[in-house]
Amino acid sequence: MPYQFAKHYTLDEAQALLPRVRDWLERIAQNRRRLEDSEARLAPLLAEGTDCGGPAVTKWVCALLEIKLCLGEFAQRHIQIKDLDRGLIDFPALRGTKEIFLCWEKDEDDIEFWHDLESGYAGREPL
Repeated sequence: MPYQFAKHYTLDEAQALLPRVRDWLERIAQNRRRLEDSEARLAPLLAEGTDCGGPAVTKWVCALLEIKLCLGEFAQRHIQIKDLDRGLIDFPALRGTKEIFLCWEKDEDDIEFWHDLESGYAGREPL
């Protein structure tokens, strides 16, 4: 049976990554706030047609780059972000021979739920 995902996590592997996942999510959140801050400062200048540059643009670009790097950490590990604001994360896994997701939210201590590929969050079941 061909699988949809190249990487499948065991529960132990996924739980071992949670400290890093929490860190990446926090870095993304911080940089999203920096982006909003920078965009608020740049918006009036752009509306006036002013040529922008300098520290405000540099902060904006650095925040974008940091977000891109963190998102890349998830992508290269085949970890899916389902809802960035909630910190809803899915780890591809196997239950027997069936592909599933180990499902976790940033406010949960550990990974305690799973769901099949089609049902999503609404289909979460305890492990």
